[in-house]
Amino acid sequence: MREVVLDLVAAVPVGRATTYGDLARLASDRLPRPVTARTVGSVLASAAGAEPWWRVVGHDGRLPPGLAQRAREQLAAEGCPLRGERVDLGRARWRG
Repeated sequence: MREVVLDLVAAVPVGRATTYGDLARLASDRLPRPVTARTVGSVLASAAGAEPWWRVVGHDGRLPPGLAQRAREQLAAEGCPLRGERVDLGRARWRG
């Protein structure tokens, strides 16, 4: 399960973002058991950080708690559309 989630995170294109829930649905389609958004968050929290974790946000575009500043900087550098303190998911959402 971990590999599937990390592979999906790695597939999110530069300048785009996805949600924990979107990744959970995509991972669930590839695995015999359902994956939850919370599980996706746990996988990312325990990963080494080589994956583009900043491209994964809350269902409303909120940036990862505790890492919002770093995520915002990375997303802005990649040209991801932001709206205040959130990703503009209407323009930036990647659904795989």
